[in-house]
Amino acid sequence: MNKLLSTESITKKFGGVYAANNISVDIDEYSVVGLIGSNGAGKTTFLNIITGYLKPDSGNVTFNQKTISNLSPREISHEGITRSFQIPQLFSNLSVEKNLEIGVRIIQDLTPIKLIKEINHSDKINELLEQFALTEFAKSTAGKLSEGTRKLLDISLALVSKPKLLLLDEPTSGVSADEKFILMDKVMSAVKKFETTVLFVEHDMEIIEKYTNRILAFYDGKIISDGAPDEVLKNQDVKKFVTGE
Repeated sequence: MNKLLSTESITKKFGGVYAANNISVDIDEYSVVGLIGSNGAGKTTFLNIITGYLKPDSGNVTFNQKTISNLSPREISHEGITRSFQIPQLFSNLSVEKNLEIGVRIIQDLTPIKLIKEINHSDKINELLEQFALTEFAKSTAGKLSEGTRKLLDISLALVSKPKLLLLDEPTSGVSADEKFILMDKVMSAVKKFETTVLFVEHDMEIIEKYTNRILAFYDGKIISDGAPDEVLKNQDVKKFVTGE
């Protein structure tokens, strides 16, 4: 496989605490990589550095053979990296289809939101609704949806541009046991169709085991284990510091 993302000696400190401590890692195209670790281990900091929300104190991030460490989040999204958040970033008072329409306009650098009714993107919106099984919720207000459906809408917005790399921050957090596998099945179906590489933070080991082909285990700002799920989850340091076994 071709290497899509590389971090080289990434370091980030907050006061005297290392949130990222000399992290060097390569991510291959089309892989699905899970990031695990206890709270404060450095997982979200790692995502924030990749997406430009944080700048590393030292080190470089390379994406598609281009250095992106000094780019803004918007510039990085234009390069082909998008993300969803632990708390869905939605227009809660608008319908599902309006959220998607705004997402399409933002991606395509079209007219301001105030002109939203003047251009029809119904074909694109319907494609997205169908892809993520959101058609029945098209007219529903986003803020009134179940947490699982809100998460799915948030992730669908991150995939509007068909990015090369999708970053997810705890996609099943707050989602019921009944919804979590349904949500992830839909997401994995979409990323396979769009040929998107996925890097996601998750605390649910059932989700990690089922949907990843590689795990990065973080502890104290470092990667303490990197490999196939069965290998990493049997690692004694991972059991001690990450899963608490």
